Order: sequence, then structure tokens, then C-alpha cells
Amino acid sequence: MKKVVTLLLVFAMIVGMMTGCGKTDNKNTAGSDAAADTATPAKSTAGIDKSKIKVGIIYIGDENEGYTAAHMDGIKEMIKNLGLSKDQVIEKTNIGEDEACYDAAVDLTDQGCNIIFGNSFGHETYLMQAAQDYPKVQFCHATGYQAKSSGLANMHNYFTGVYESRYVSGVVAGLKLNDMIKNGTITADQAKMGYVGAYNYAEVVSGYTAFYLGAKSVCPSVTMEVQYTNKWADMAAENEVAKQLIAGKCVLISQHADTTGAPTACEEANVPCVGYNVDMTSVAPNTALTSATINWGPYYTYAVKSIIDGTAIDTDWSQGFSDGAVGISPLNDKVVAPGTADEVAKVEATLKDGSLKVFDTSKFTVQGSKIEDLIKDNADFSKYSAYVSDGYFHESEVISAPAFDLRIDGITELTKN
Repeated sequence: MKKVVTLLLVFAMIVGMMTGCGKTDNKNTAGSDAAADTATPAKSTAGIDKSKIKVGIIYIGDENEGYTAAHMDGIKEMIKNLGLSKDQVIEKTNIGEDEACYDAAVDLTDQGCNIIFGNSFGHETYLMQAAQDYPKVQFCHATGYQAKSSGLANMHNYFTGVYESRYVSGVVAGLKLNDMIKNGTITADQAKMGYVGAYNYAEVVSGYTAFYLGAKSVCPSVTMEVQYTNKWADMAAENEVAKQLIAGKCVLISQHADTTGAPTACEEANVPCVGYNVDMTSVAPNTALTSATINWGPYYTYAVKSIIDGTAIDTDWSQGFSDGAVGISPLNDKVVAPGTADEVAKVEATLKDGSLKVFDTSKFTVQGSKIEDLIKDNADFSKYSAYVSDGYFHESEVISAPAFDLRIDGITELTKN
């Protein structure tokens, strides 16, 4: 999703587009007591007549890039839900993670925007600066983690529980592996998946771990290799990494990167794949199974309606399947394994009712041990104590930004090359 600014914070648990997701070259990925504090909403303000509200959006990309396209779809949903006119929304595309972001925010305030959104991790510092300079305007930032610690009542972070849709797409992948084993295409010990990751940030680690756990829930012999491109959106790099993973005997490919590069490679090699952000069947009609997707509409609707109603906006916001904020694209019936739709429906139902926890600590080990034991006995893991309780890792519950950066057994990270 792209998003390259170096931010270091000693006590941060991070992401971020993101969906895929907005980002930086040095995302911090360690838990902290500070991050464990529950964020409190900003004070409510006087409401605004719906016909007079103006909304500004700062995008890292444009409609040709999947992560930003998903945000654009969310804005369209918000406009429809709230009955706004298109001229009440000002969108700025291809805004980098530099002073251009601050300048864009200032311009939007000058044009009378009451609320301004930024969709890339590296936008956060500049939006915080604008929030400080324009205290009467509300600023909302996707994938970030500094809103609470900033002390600014008009600064907010938001993300979604995309790890849930990653898990469901992993179930789809695992069922496909089982079908390949049953048909004799591969043996059980050849059930190795490949994952094209953008960066080794918590956002990506959380996503690929959820994907793997979903696959493992139905295909116990599965393993996975992850290789990074060190870019959010680079079609050539993603295509090449996918080819390298396939050459390394990965029999199914997924991704946390923003282009169609990986699915294109899979189509050429006739290797099943799971995409991200958008339906990949247009470029991989014979190999794409589904894609993990984010629906930003619920948040944009919620935040803008809060301005209209004069109610507080949460400092940290994150929702998943239960609120329609995440999902998967339509199953490619000619590629997925028989019975996939029924199994997906069951898994989604358990995510919605809360009976399934993606990061159930009984379902994975780290260095051969349970995370609870490591937290107790190993000082290096004590930082996760605020996130692990009741038998699971509370992803996006302590802060909205992804925080799960544990390297679990069964997954191997490869170098870029």
C-alpha cells in the first residue's frame, strides 16, 4: 500500500494497506505497557448540518492501486450511506509520505473540510502536525498507532480486523491443498505455500500468520515460506518473488502486496493463488481462489456521521467480520475445492459470534513453546503480556493497528533474494 517513512518509537506496537496496507520502512513491532492503555474517545463537539459538511481524503496512491482503490470504494459507500453530494468530498491522490502530506492537509482545511483522512502509515506524522495546527478539524489516520500518545483530541487512528479475512482466505487455501493431496497432485508433505510480503512489519506478519493458521486449521501438514519485496506496490518485484517461491516448490501462493504481479506469475505457472484487496480473477482466471478484502465503508460512515451528530470519534477504531469491515472476494468456483463455500460460511459465522479466535494460543508455538510460557520465562517476550490473555492474542483490541509480530513455528521467512 507505497508508504515509506522511517518512524521509531520505543514504546509502540505497530502496524498499518493496509490494505495493503499505509506504512513505513521501520515499523516498530514490539508491545508495550503504554500501548496497552485503552484509548478514550475525543470529546464530542457541536453537530454540523449534513448539507454543510466537507470531507477531505489524502491517498498514497490512486484508483490503479488496490489498497487506495479499496479506500475510494469506502468513501463512495459513505457518501451513499449518509446522502452526501460528491462536491462535499475532496480527494487528493498520489500524496507521498513527506511534507506534501502536510501541505495537502492544510489545503483541505483551507477549503473548509471538517474532517480529513489519511490512508498511509507514513502520513501519520504530518497529519499529527496538521491536527496540532488546526484543532477544530478532526484528523483520522489509517494503520497508525500514535493518536492516543499524541494527546491530541482531534487525532484518531483506524484500521480493520483484516487478519480475520486473511484467516478465512487461508481456510480456502488449505481446502485447495487437501484437494490437491486427494487428487494426487501433491503429497501431504509437499503442501508448502509461498507468501509474497511487502515488508517484515507487524501488519504483514499478522496477516501472513493468520493466513497460515487458517490453512493449517484444515490442512495440518501445511508449511509456508515468506519472501519480501521491500515495496508495497511493485508489480515486477511481486511477480519475480512469486516465481522464486514457485521455483522453490511452493504449490500455492498468497500475498500482502498491492498489485497483480503475483497472481499473474501464478497464472503463467498454473499455481493456485490467493490475492489481496481486489478480485484477482481478471488476471488469474484459472488459478485465483479468492482474495482477502477490506471494506473501509463502515469506518468512513461512522466517522463522518459522528461529525454530523456531534458525537466523539474513537481514538482507536477497528472492526472485522461482525461489522462488515472485512471479507473475501467471490470464490472462483472453477478453481476452489468442492465444499469450500459451506466451510467458509461456517468459519465466518464463528468469527462473527466471537467463538473463533484467529490467534488462539493453543494453535501455534514459537520456538517450540507456547507464548504464555515464553512471556512468563523469557524477558524478551514480556512485552506481549498486555496482548495475551484468555487463551488468545488480542490483535487490534488493545490498539487498532496490527501488533502480532511473533514468528511462529511452521513459517520460514526468506531473504529478499
